[in-house]
Amino acid sequence: MPAKRIIPCLDVKDGRTVKGINFVGLSDVGDPVELGARYAADGADELVYLDISASKEERNTFTRLVERISERINIPFTVGGGISTIDDAARLLDAGADKITVNSAAAVNPQLVTDIANRYGNQFIVVAIDARQIEGNWIVTTHGGSRPTERELFSWASEIESRGAGEIMFTSMDHDGTRHGYPCDTFAKLSEMLSIPVIASGGAGSAEDIARVLTEGTADAALAASIFHYGEITIRDLKLQLVKYGIDIRL
Repeated sequence: MPAKRIIPCLDVKDGRTVKGINFVGLSDVGDPVELGARYAADGADELVYLDISASKEERNTFTRLVERISERINIPFTVGGGISTIDDAARLLDAGADKITVNSAAAVNPQLVTDIANRYGNQFIVVAIDARQIEGNWIVTTHGGSRPTERELFSWASEIESRGAGEIMFTSMDHDGTRHGYPCDTFAKLSEMLSIPVIASGGAGSAEDIARVLTEGTADAALAASIFHYGEITIRDLKLQLVKYGIDIRL
């Protein structure tokens, strides 16, 4: 079994790392390149950068930022946000990203996953799934969890695996921002039914939360933002605590 991974997430707007709740009340938390370099030095296994601005000008800004990250960061990094065509994916991969992630666009047009996987290989594509429980079922949502679709979490995850996704990053919109942990039973079911890695996203408030989703939830990786951005715990200290839980992690 591969070692579990810890992945800081950096939301980027106008070339700066920001943090808020559902993209509201955003505050500046630092330069994304310098912050990423710090996390890499502190032991992060990978990084995720998400462009949360939609303008064409910001797309160009983000592409130049990806080039800067590629020149400075020595660990794998994934980029996403607004990728709706294979040309969008090509632009960011050509700029130096190791992987790209798609979310709403894949739910609208699943062929996008197939096209990117066919051109670049499944190791280059991560599909993010945002879902919430509606009448007892996990319903896939788009646009930051605000728009329910007709897709159900487990069938959608199975479909995108068959279409060539290399990893799935699942966020429970019911848990996101609560800092009360993850729905571990749901992650365990996803991990059991899929043969590709599952990244747990949304809900991390402590090292214990992350330990649970990596053990009880059997997730392959945990993604977090606030606990790192605001200095609540360093990646190094988090990993040392995870080792005490008996979790195989790179130090």
